[in-house]
Amino acid sequence: MFAYATRGQLPAKPHTVFRQPDGSLYHEHCFTQVGFDGPFSILYHRNPPQDHGGAKALQPVFPGRKSADDASNAALRRRHLRSGQLHHGGSALTGRVPLMFNKDLTIGFVRPTEDDARYFINADADDVFYCHMGGGEMRSWFGTLRFGPGDYIIVPRSTLHRFVLDRDSNGAAIPQDWLWTACRTGLRVPSQYRNSVGQLRMDAPYTPRDLRLPTLPAGDVAIDPDGPRNADGSTTVVTKRADRFSEHAWRHSPLDTIGWDGTVYPFAFPILNFQAKAGAVHLPPTVHGTFATGGSLICSFVPRTVDFGPDAIPCPYPHSNVDVDEFIFYCDGDFTSRRGIDAGSMTYHPAGVPHGPHPGAYEGSIGVREVGELAVMIDTFDPLVFTPQGAAIEAPDYDESWWASPTQPGESE
Repeated sequence: MFAYATRGQLPAKPHTVFRQPDGSLYHEHCFTQVGFDGPFSILYHRNPPQDHGGAKALQPVFPGRKSADDASNAALRRRHLRSGQLHHGGSALTGRVPLMFNKDLTIGFVRPTEDDARYFINADADDVFYCHMGGGEMRSWFGTLRFGPGDYIIVPRSTLHRFVLDRDSNGAAIPQDWLWTACRTGLRVPSQYRNSVGQLRMDAPYTPRDLRLPTLPAGDVAIDPDGPRNADGSTTVVTKRADRFSEHAWRHSPLDTIGWDGTVYPFAFPILNFQAKAGAVHLPPTVHGTFATGGSLICSFVPRTVDFGPDAIPCPYPHSNVDVDEFIFYCDGDFTSRRGIDAGSMTYHPAGVPHGPHPGAYEGSIGVREVGELAVMIDTFDPLVFTPQGAAIEAPDYDESWWASPTQPGESE
């Protein structure tokens, strides 16, 4: 997806003899996208990655994409969801809570309190996590990836991995809040950021140097030395495909990679490494585009200089979403265009319903030269449908909060 990268030990050429110290072969593992026509990486393992069996069907490990009972007849409302009302619990795998979805992606939240006790392969989607609070390690075939507050964590589809949470001085897992997006049509760099040979352009808002890649341990050290093992020494791996969950038993630890190279790999991207653009007058939100899917754009709003021209109005203009639904997760800062919005709030504005700043914010922004907001926005062409879990944390009266006078019925602060 990004630039070519390499880690660990590799033979001089793919598909050639590469021997372990005892004379046996390392096992080459081709990790390819779009059949054999897309980006790929090649990994080398001590043990064959296909050495597993005992497949069992599982009940869903986390909730599926189910709409609320009245979703088909629900009114088009601007909505405000409070992530703080979601339950803390489970692991990064079992604690995923889908809040809304369409055919392109699922948007949800995770507040894990435990390390993953099983490895996971999501064969349905590229997973994107935004770590709002917490931190830890994502251990995968590609190595160990550290992450913390303000990091996007990208897990390419079909990557075997598990999350291990950071702990305090007493050994308890520190509090975690992660926005989660499962991108079923794949995640990519927006096409306008690449030149004719696929390199990130010099005017792109980030470079490959802004990414953090997994690291492999030196020598004969395992990637996940304290990884979960069953009583018989086997390892359990959960795989999700077509929204069905299965379980397989591996006779060895699957995290035995000694080297890899290619353009498909997990990575962390600190949101504050996004290089924002400013103009004489207000620029459209597409300039904040960070990642794209088949039908959506993920944007990063970071602290920045804003519109500097004479008589410029920095506050976002009133807008009709003619073709897209808009979702925003508010991370930090002063959200001057909205009342009643705090860090951890999520808003939803459906296509066809005009939205914009709350009364007073538009004119009040004149003369502002810098903003300190931090937010993640997702614009998606296919309509989003709320799950029961999403509907359950909706704040009342948000749709009425644009009435000019605070004394109007239904006004919400």
